[in-house]
Amino acid sequence: MNHAKTIAIGTIVVIAAIAVPLSQQVLGSTSSTITTPFDAFLGHDRGALGRDGGVVPDGVTVHDDSYPAVANLDSDLLQALRDAADDAAASGITFQVNSGWRSEAYQEQLLDDAVDEYGSREEAARWVATPETSAHVSGDAVDISQGDATTWLARHGSSYGLCQVYRNEPWHFELRPEARQIGCPRPYADPTEDPRLQQ
Repeated sequence: MNHAKTIAIGTIVVIAAIAVPLSQQVLGSTSSTITTPFDAFLGHDRGALGRDGGVVPDGVTVHDDSYPAVANLDSDLLQALRDAADDAAASGITFQVNSGWRSEAYQEQLLDDAVDEYGSREEAARWVATPETSAHVSGDAVDISQGDATTWLARHGSSYGLCQVYRNEPWHFELRPEARQIGCPRPYADPTEDPRLQQ
C-alpha cells in the first residue's frame, strides 16, 4: 500500500471518529438508532424535530407503526384510515402519510417557517396552527400524499368518517364519526375559519 493511500484511509477513519460524537452533540442525541453520522445530519434522529417528533420520510403508510407520526395518532382515526386504506388497496391505491402526529416543538418549527414564508403570523395561520390548537399535535389529523389517495378519500372518505376539513388543504383529513351517516360537513376555507383554532 502506498503512502498516499495510507494517508487517505487514515483521514477517513479520523473524520468518522470525529463526526459521530459531533453529530450526537449537535443534535443532542445519543440514540442507538443513528446508524451513521450522515443519518444524523439528514435528520433521521433529531428528537423533537426528527422522527421522534413526527417527521416521516417518503413512503410511510398508515400501517407503519414504527413511526411516531403514525403510531401516536388517535386510535379511532388510525383504525378508520387503515380500514379505508385496505379497501383502497383493492384499486391499487396506497395511503402514504406526509404528516400525522407531531410534537409541539415540530409544530412550532412549522409555524415559525410559515411566518418566515408568508411574512406574518396572521397569514401563516391560514396554513399552520399553533402547537396549542393543532389537531396534528393532539393526534387527530393526518396529511395524506396528494394524488389517487386524496382523490379516493374525497370520494369515499365519509363512509369511514374521514373528512377533508380545509378547502386549501385537500391532503388534511380528520375523523368525523357522524359523517358515516350524514356525510362530511362543508370544509372551512382555511384554518382561520375553524372555531376550534381560535385562541
